[in-house]
Amino acid sequence: MRSHVFHLIVACAISIAALAGYSLWYVAVAKKSADVAGLQNQIDAKTETASRIASARAVLADVAGAEAAVQSYFVPETGVVAFISGLEARGRAQGAAVSVLSVSTTQGARPTLLFALTIKGTFDAVMRTVGVIEYAPHDISFSGLSLVQNEEGDWQADLKLVVGSVGASARTP
Repeated sequence: MRSHVFHLIVACAISIAALAGYSLWYVAVAKKSADVAGLQNQIDAKTETASRIASARAVLADVAGAEAAVQSYFVPETGVVAFISGLEARGRAQGAAVSVLSVSTTQGARPTLLFALTIKGTFDAVMRTVGVIEYAPHDISFSGLSLVQNEEGDWQADLKLVVGSVGASARTP
């Protein structure tokens, strides 16, 4: 009988040892699983942050492009000479002579440049030049326009323009 009891005790001891070993192994695996889950959460958070940064960079690039497009509608203070040359070239292209009589600036929340122009030529050339200037890709509005015919039969338009401007420091590079 002793051998059966001995075998039962040995079997129970082995079962208890196996159960204790399984419990210790289960706790160790559960701890490692929790560590892995924590690391995965950190990886997911960093991946999401990187995705947000990439998205923000793409949006900023689009905004910078849009800002450059909007800024191109304004004449910077440093670009007045080029703008005047452009006005004269537009007049020549239409067969009229454009002369800039005066340029002045206004400051404030919305800085502007005030131009006084004279356009001379045939009626058709003068009116086409006025139209080309009016629809130029700039923030331009007319504050005055007079049209007269001189003794030689040529036409003269006296034009006052208000052109949106930006300071040199507000201009995008």
